Amino acid sequence: MRLLITGICGFVGSAVAETLLERRPGLSIAGIDNLMRPGSESNRLRLRRMGVAVFHGDLRQASDLEPLPAADWVIEAAAQPSVLAGVQGGFSSRRLFEHNLVGLGNVLELCKDTRAGLVLLSSSRVYSIPALQSLPLRDVGNALQLDVTQPLPRGVSAKGIGCAFSTNPPLSLYGSTKLAAEALALEWGAAFGFPVWIDRCGVLAGPGQFGTPDQGIFSYWINAHLRRRPLRYIGFGGEGKQVRDALHPRDLAALLDLQMTAAWVDGPRIYTAGGGIANSLSLAQLTAWCDGAFGPHRPEPDARERPYDVPWVAMDNDEAERDFGWTVETPIMSILDEIAAHARRNPDWLERSGL
Repeated sequence: MRLLITGICGFVGSAVAETLLERRPGLSIAGIDNLMRPGSESNRLRLRRMGVAVFHGDLRQASDLEPLPAADWVIEAAAQPSVLAGVQGGFSSRRLFEHNLVGLGNVLELCKDTRAGLVLLSSSRVYSIPALQSLPLRDVGNALQLDVTQPLPRGVSAKGIGCAFSTNPPLSLYGSTKLAAEALALEWGAAFGFPVWIDRCGVLAGPGQFGTPDQGIFSYWINAHLRRRPLRYIGFGGEGKQVRDALHPRDLAALLDLQMTAAWVDGPRIYTAGGGIANSLSLAQLTAWCDGAFGPHRPEPDARERPYDVPWVAMDNDEAERDFGWTVETPIMSILDEIAAHARRNPDWLERSGL
């Protein structure tokens, strides 16, 4: 199998490439990256040592895709991943649109012209912010928890959030580009006859992730705690009780492998892929883990509310398990241990991440 990965020098793209090479000896992988993200250059060197052909290019420029080798499948892992993109952090709304949709358009044309299948990495942030903010939750002391004794909205079960959950706006500018990307991918695949899989990922986390407060929160929190950087609990009373699930990229790569080798048949094309409730933590729980690993370091409370913040997200992976036999194998404590070990080996990681 010949594989092309966009955004290959990012955390997810490089980790998926490494895992797939381990799972499938002899797999041919090429990738393209614009190397805009601080730290990505180091991944280019690591990938080349693994035998991956890395091309420097920008997906927004169609001509930059012309030198790429033919592929049987394209994994689209190139996007601006911050939910605050377009409204904060120096990444304009126009730039967000260009990266997440104009670049995808060129990838879809590549799939059309070469008959390559597409796996699009989407996001849990395609779900409605008001609907997420209205989930029935209860306070269990240091975390919010889904209250399954209350009526649950469509698309939510005791196992978490599934694909049927509301995608009604507002979603955030970032979320809206990812939802639009899903629709475009499905339409191009149907019109031009190439297979498409879409995975709505929860928070991806693991060693080597470039950690910043608005993306890579698990890596950022552990590295910042270890280095005694200032930390803040933002929103929700400033108590750090908001919850996210964590998925290791090698578990995601296992799902992608199963999808790319599945028969092209009618049926669902969109799946949720997250750590699930068993792999979820609040910031307060993450702080307690860090206190045990590195010694106490107290975050400052910051009760100000931000429009895109949501209190609780954990993914229900039942459909992926049903259709592909896929389950999450890396427990969250192993993910945290791996990040912590990497943080100890790389004392300058926050600086290399652009902070």
